[in-house]
Amino acid sequence: MDWIPPLYSRGEVDRAGKKLAITGWVGNGRGEPDTRHELAILNNWRAAHSFPLNTMQMGLRRRARSIEPDAIVSQRLKRAPATIAKLRRFPDMKLSQMQDIAGCRAILGSPAAVRELWSAHRRSRMKHQLIREVDYIQWPKLSGYRGVHLVYRYRSDRNDTYNGLRIEIQLRSKLQHAWATAVETAGAIKDQALKSSEGNSDWLRFFALAGSWLAIKERSPVVPETPSDPVELRDSLVGLANELNVVGTLDDYRTFISYVPERLPSYCHYFLLERRPDERSIA
Repeated sequence: MDWIPPLYSRGEVDRAGKKLAITGWVGNGRGEPDTRHELAILNNWRAAHSFPLNTMQMGLRRRARSIEPDAIVSQRLKRAPATIAKLRRFPDMKLSQMQDIAGCRAILGSPAAVRELWSAHRRSRMKHQLIREVDYIQWPKLSGYRGVHLVYRYRSDRNDTYNGLRIEIQLRSKLQHAWATAVETAGAIKDQALKSSEGNSDWLRFFALAGSWLAIKERSPVVPETPSDPVELRDSLVGLANELNVVGTLDDYRTFISYVPERLPSYCHYFLLERRPDERSIA
């Protein structure tokens, strides 16, 4: 495939990001500023990360599967709406310095395997520069999020086209990934940015407690501002889960997504489903 190079200076990228954070998407004809040029810059900046991301992902996959043959490795470019939303949440952030425009992730069976993979990266002879590493397992976020984040500045001696672009690597255990997936799922159901610690305070509290419960299962430090006593933690977690009907809510979503392969003709490639939770139906 043909890889896309960055076509704009970092100054142009930062100015585009600032304008998009203020004005959002393309104007709708009612006087809003036209941001099509800025969107083109953003999309080129995102796409330019594909080559270094693919390179980093291949190295991550090789190291992860040398530790666990069935390790799961994936990669993604941050979606444009999510990028703009993050710039809005952090007004002082520059688009050219955003660390998770491109990211790859390895999911392993245990925190011990995660740390082994982390050590393998530290020992490697990669020319890419490690510019940030955060251990959210030893020091979990207040939200309950746990995992290890490594941010590299890409470097190649043979082709400097992509040098300096930042790639984030996430290392998680299966339980840590299950927690993160549940947060995203609940956020989608509730139409709230729970992943970004925004939204209903009870749901945010539930996931902080759930993060601590899983941490205890993995013999890791609990989430700050949650009970460290297992009995108190369990009672708080179960009480809030019942109050919010967490199991029913997530089960409703499972039923929703299972509708797709069971009810639609095999020739369908694109479709729109409307979820009607009050009626417990799908249209």
